[in-house]
Amino acid sequence: MIQNYLLPRKPLILHDLIETESQLDALLSQPTDELVEFMRNLDGDIIILGIAGKMGVSLGQLAAAAIEKAAVPKCIYGVARFSDAGTRERLESAGVRTIQCDLLDRVEIAKLPRVRNVLFMAGRKFGTAGDEPLTWAVNTLAPANIADHYRDANIVAFSTGCVYPLARADSMPDERVAPAPVGEYAQSCLGRERVFQYASNVWGTPVCLYRLNYAIDLRYGVLHDIATRIWHDQPVDNSSPAFNIIWQGDANQQALRCLSHCTTPANILNVTGPETLFTEDVARQLGELLKKPVRFSSTPGETSYLSDSSQAVKLFGRPSVTAEQLIRWQAHWIKSGGRSLGKPTHFEVSDGAY
Repeated sequence: MIQNYLLPRKPLILHDLIETESQLDALLSQPTDELVEFMRNLDGDIIILGIAGKMGVSLGQLAAAAIEKAAVPKCIYGVARFSDAGTRERLESAGVRTIQCDLLDRVEIAKLPRVRNVLFMAGRKFGTAGDEPLTWAVNTLAPANIADHYRDANIVAFSTGCVYPLARADSMPDERVAPAPVGEYAQSCLGRERVFQYASNVWGTPVCLYRLNYAIDLRYGVLHDIATRIWHDQPVDNSSPAFNIIWQGDANQQALRCLSHCTTPANILNVTGPETLFTEDVARQLGELLKKPVRFSSTPGETSYLSDSSQAVKLFGRPSVTAEQLIRWQAHWIKSGGRSLGKPTHFEVSDGAY
């Protein structure tokens, strides 16, 4: 069952199925007319910090494609440690100027170009258990360094819906709900937010806290996790009863357009799809598409990490890809042997231990 609690769906004009990685990457980096017009009117260059992560590469490629289509003289910088040379080459070939930098090193940060628009994506989640100090450093000290260096810029700071309390599907938190993070990862994410809020309050830095719940890329994500277990005849963990997702292409489009929604004090925006998906129902639907039996390993709880994205829908409209389409895409991707990044989301975790 997919609960759609906002607006009726618009007709979707996209690929029926995604067959190859090149097709997937092209779709992820395809700018909408609204984004192209936004780039045409945006003042200043853009820097994406932490660009080498799962979502950052497609965000950089999308930004570069939108600028090229807008035909404006604007530069996109991409900053990361770049342990994988191939990632850097992909970004450079797309038109992103890459810079190698450790965001915990203030000397290196001082050399970064001072631009008008910043997207901060750096963060650490998995591996927190047993190495909590490093997670806190990455999630709070690096933001402090960047907030200081870019105190005169617009900053979109990526965050997570995990800062909210666990919620029932009929009472999902909107931006007015007070944070109540569970576990040190989520607590450190709230720490990151507080650092950027401090910068906004003290230095007048315009900030948007971008609270994202579960982007879908087909090579990873909640649907990938569920479909993979079904495909390999493994039981699905159904302890988390529900979740929200959004096509990564839509999440990236919204992230860039959030540069015009940075405010002082800091703005907060939930970013996810407008549908509420129920784990067992989605698993059964994937099982039918994969022609595989579905088993479950747990007893469903009453609460999950969920977010109300009504405000984002008002600002940007509904995502271009529905949850139903994503489920069909995901089943075909798994069934046809599509590549996996091998990075489970652990969406079923509710005790904050990652």
